[in-house]
Amino acid sequence: MKKLLAALASSVFFLSAAVAQSLPAPTIAAKSWLLLDATSGQIIASQDPHARIEPASLTKIMTAYLTFAALREKKLDINQMVNVSTKAWKVDASSSKMFIDPATPVKINDLLYGLMVQSGNDAAVALAEAVAGDEATFVTLMNREAARMGLKSTHFGNPHGLPSPENYSTAQDLSVLAARVIADYPEFYKIDSVKSFTYNKITQPNRNRLLWLDPTVDGMKTGHTEAAGFCMIASARRPGGAGERRLISVVLGTASDQARTQESQKLLNWGFQNFDTVKLYSKGQSIATPEIWKGSKGSVKIGFANDVLVTVPKGVAGKMTPLLERKDPLVAPLAENSRVGSLKMMVDGKPLLELPVVALEAVPQATIFGRAWDSMRLWLK
Repeated sequence: MKKLLAALASSVFFLSAAVAQSLPAPTIAAKSWLLLDATSGQIIASQDPHARIEPASLTKIMTAYLTFAALREKKLDINQMVNVSTKAWKVDASSSKMFIDPATPVKINDLLYGLMVQSGNDAAVALAEAVAGDEATFVTLMNREAARMGLKSTHFGNPHGLPSPENYSTAQDLSVLAARVIADYPEFYKIDSVKSFTYNKITQPNRNRLLWLDPTVDGMKTGHTEAAGFCMIASARRPGGAGERRLISVVLGTASDQARTQESQKLLNWGFQNFDTVKLYSKGQSIATPEIWKGSKGSVKIGFANDVLVTVPKGVAGKMTPLLERKDPLVAPLAENSRVGSLKMMVDGKPLLELPVVALEAVPQATIFGRAWDSMRLWLK
């Protein structure tokens, strides 16, 4: 399965290059940016997606992810009260806070809202201590999870994103992290859509201005430091050809709060207006039944182990034609999900993308007599 997903990922990048050539990307006033179609898992367009940046409060997305995991695993309870440490209380007084106090225990649920809605750095420390016992251990968990997700250009030095040489990431890595939060913890991701939160009699608005401007936006997170500039990850859902589509924009290093809002909106609108996401094949759908040699049966069903969705410029989907290339001859034993070829989707005689084709069923070897007969047939072929 891991090999299959890796193959699918490589085909996405092949498709992205083709898309980039066919439709010019918008001009985005940011140091780096990326637009991901979370429905297909495909990067639609980007600029300097591998440039190392300071993630600022976008760091809190990983802090939230690990807290969600602890809640799912019953290591924490959403209504659990935790004590506030002096370290959490004293976090940079000039930075964003939810204003927790060592004299008053606070509920995990409130800390999550304080983290994602109010962007409280004190909430980040308090959650780190609740999950792992202390901040340093939590940071180790953050980096372990980043490695597990394949975020090769990301490292965390703290749970909140205040400036640290140990805190860095890229637009591409952050898009993966954002997509994982939405896919893995939809029941908690809804916190991101809350427009304001009140704690300790202090009401603070969500810094994601798109929540007021675009009803299709339902999260994600903003960030700002002097070095990082104004950053935003935004996600929106709108109807599409294959049903509801979700796009995730990552805009890093803009000049102002207004600029990150405008540029994120521009990027999302461009993606929805100029591209369609279409379902080409269903999981387990047979696209051919080729002959197999030396097997307990004479043919094998081949296709895809997962639904195949792709994002293409509007008007292109109807022009695509499939071209199947197999690794013939197919010889048993053949394991289920083993790769047997590839399917190229052609447009005007040129390949737009390439998808791995797998065996949808296992085919054991035939008896010794059957194998001998097929060996002779192959020799004569």
